[in-house]
Amino acid sequence: MTYNPETQMVGEGVKFERIRRITGYLVGTVDRFNDGKRAEERDRVKHTPVEKH
Repeated sequence: MTYNPETQMVGEGVKFERIRRITGYLVGTVDRFNDGKRAEERDRVKHTPVEKH
């Protein structure tokens, strides 16, 4: 696939796995977290990509 800056954002359509750093550990999912770690992840500020104009 070729990137077209007129119609696409960089990385659009690329699949990736999110890695999080929670209380010093790198993890892919939070399904094994206890309530405290889940709350820490939930309370963090979430950043979103900026839309091109």
